[in-house]
Amino acid sequence: MSATARLDDGLRDTIAMTRRNLYHYLRLPALLAVAVTQSILFVVMFTYVFKGAIHTPGVHYVDYLMPGILLLAVAFGSPNTGVGLAEDLTTGMLDRFRSLPMARPALLAGRTLADAIRNLVVVLVMLGVGALIGFRFHAGPFAALAAIALPVAVGYVLSWFAALVGLATGDAETAGTASLLPVIPLAFTSSTFVPVDTMPGPLQAWADINPITHIVDADRALILGGPTATPVFQALAWLTALAAVMIPLALRRYHHATQ
Repeated sequence: MSATARLDDGLRDTIAMTRRNLYHYLRLPALLAVAVTQSILFVVMFTYVFKGAIHTPGVHYVDYLMPGILLLAVAFGSPNTGVGLAEDLTTGMLDRFRSLPMARPALLAGRTLADAIRNLVVVLVMLGVGALIGFRFHAGPFAALAAIALPVAVGYVLSWFAALVGLATGDAETAGTASLLPVIPLAFTSSTFVPVDTMPGPLQAWADINPITHIVDADRALILGGPTATPVFQALAWLTALAAVMIPLALRRYHHATQ
């Protein structure tokens, strides 16, 4: 079989697995409803709890906050990938898929792509709720599209990390907790909620090199306007590096888990 034919088969298998996982959300609408409800709570609660205490001169706090909570929402949803794969592993579903004549990476690619579509829905809902309480894009339509795509891309990379954790642990509860462990300290020691220059010296030094800070700052630049080339380049560099590590590790772990 030629390389082109194998690629076509792999794409068809990936699309089939993506549809399978999207149908799962349709059969269990509570999963999507919880994700949407959580995203609405993030926007409303963080905006009204923090905006009176945190000053962002010249910028409405909801505009400053939105990039951070978009990322936080997709990060908190990423463990679903690991939980689902851990459940498939323990129930023997992965072995059934392995017995089918399908491309090996298609299962993980389809799962992570379906979760990226779910994240897109969550991001759009959050932006809609944000618009109701004053959020606006300030840098034009193309920057707005990029600002939407960036947190979805972050969620996609984190889904591969969660897939690695889920396959490594083989337990749904452990996968759900372990996938969030690195996310929480990184998110709360970044520019997600407050400007970095308001932090104590040592924490400020850490926040300056925190990948979440670079990604949030890039999305913030795309939303608020101003220089975007450097922060977007730094954010994409981080995402590319993380994807280059996480995707091969997850695929290798999947290979070992289904031998």
